[in-house]
Amino acid sequence: MTETAPTAIPPSAQVTLADGRVEIAPGAPAPSGPYANEDLLPVPAAKRTWTTYNFSALWVGMAHNTASWTLASGLIAVGMDWKQAVFTIALANLIVLVPMLLTGHAGPKYGIPFPVFARASFGVRGANLPAVVRALVACGWFGIQTWIGGEAIFFLAGKLIGDRWSGAAHIGGYAWSMWLSFAIFWALQVAIILRGMETIRRFENWAAPFVLVGAFVMLWWMSDQAGGVGPLFGQPSKLGWGGDFWKLFWPSLMGMIGFWSTLSLNIPDFTRYGRSQRAQTLGQAFGLPTTMTLFAFLSVLVTSGSQAVYGEPVWDPVQLAAKTDNVVGLIYALVTVLVATLSVNIAANLVSPAFDFSNVAPRKVSFRTGALITAVLAVLIFPWRLYSDPQGYIFTWLGLVGGLLGTVAGILVADYWFLRRTRLDLADLYRAGGRYWYAGGWNWRAVAAFLVGGVLAVGGADFHPLIDGRPIPALSPLADYGWAVGLGTSLVLYVVLTLASGRRPAAA
Repeated sequence: MTETAPTAIPPSAQVTLADGRVEIAPGAPAPSGPYANEDLLPVPAAKRTWTTYNFSALWVGMAHNTASWTLASGLIAVGMDWKQAVFTIALANLIVLVPMLLTGHAGPKYGIPFPVFARASFGVRGANLPAVVRALVACGWFGIQTWIGGEAIFFLAGKLIGDRWSGAAHIGGYAWSMWLSFAIFWALQVAIILRGMETIRRFENWAAPFVLVGAFVMLWWMSDQAGGVGPLFGQPSKLGWGGDFWKLFWPSLMGMIGFWSTLSLNIPDFTRYGRSQRAQTLGQAFGLPTTMTLFAFLSVLVTSGSQAVYGEPVWDPVQLAAKTDNVVGLIYALVTVLVATLSVNIAANLVSPAFDFSNVAPRKVSFRTGALITAVLAVLIFPWRLYSDPQGYIFTWLGLVGGLLGTVAGILVADYWFLRRTRLDLADLYRAGGRYWYAGGWNWRAVAAFLVGGVLAVGGADFHPLIDGRPIPALSPLADYGWAVGLGTSLVLYVVLTLASGRRPAAA
């Protein structure tokens, strides 16, 4: 199909409210057809009720989790001291906040989720490309978090049952009881999915403060073990502030950015419920950088203390908690890990892929079905390999994720802010033949920008431990800056290709 010229917008299709929010005009029919379902339709303005507090609380709940803890403590394990690690994480979260707010803008303004937002730039059908990439990343995260939860069950049961459990025969490099623990935690999450989102929301109300208290308890315990807080602050950097540090700093920074680069894409899935732009902007600005920096501070101090007490940094909080002989303390610590993992995993890693997989076949895949697909794929990705060491976890997994998703973010920002000036046509986002149909539902400019940006961002990366070697060794100098390379390349290339083709998007 050839590209269609921008079509006129029926006057009654959408209405702009006094505060700038847009919704389907009263009395106008809701979008329908093969590219729409109830989960993907715009949220009416009256139901966009989230406040600044709600967005801040969302980030508190998502940031206080074991993966965030290991993100910070992993930097200690590879040689940084506490000041270097906290600085790296704080800077990364300030940087990633920028695309988070830019892509989040479309949520409260139009009430649309990420895959529908992506249709404006990639095409009604082409949006499945970034949506599926984002969904597969979420599957990886869901698997990693599920493995962490399984570890907590494994160590807790080992303390209560003894060697019959913790010393069980190994299968595939792990005790069969560890595989069983992983399966139990996976099944627990699936059971909650089937009960629906209301059950998940109730977890979020109390999980965040519970986990934060647990982090302070672990800090108190570690300082007691170390004989005070001095050893926690006193562990020197193995890198100094010279060339060795900066050589590690850049890939670490990109890895830290990659940690939340997932949410920088699908944040409209949450901001679509925002009462105003001010609510989502202030809520995210208050919630993301401050929470992550505080949690990172606690994490690196505890990990630094473990180095003083045990002679080596213990970057996994589950394994660190297992070192205590206090059964009550152990149970509290591991239950905290379970609650935190359960809360953040379902909220952060199922909402997006559920929408994304639903976008692939809106008439056949519902939100709940998409969530179940995610849970199955999460096992097939072998998350235990991704999580097995800090080197692979930070530089391979997070670096690759950040590079690819930074590329998508560049295209979304370029299209929505630079070319469309934040103006969209809601009806055309759901139908064939409209202004977002391009050629057969695909915008080749966005696909080209995605492919070029993705190759430059991750083509020279070291894929170990997934595979040996670098796919394109000549691009290895760019590998340490994958997220920035992907975002910058795709943003510029998409704008150039669009303007050069004489098809500047018409304002809605």
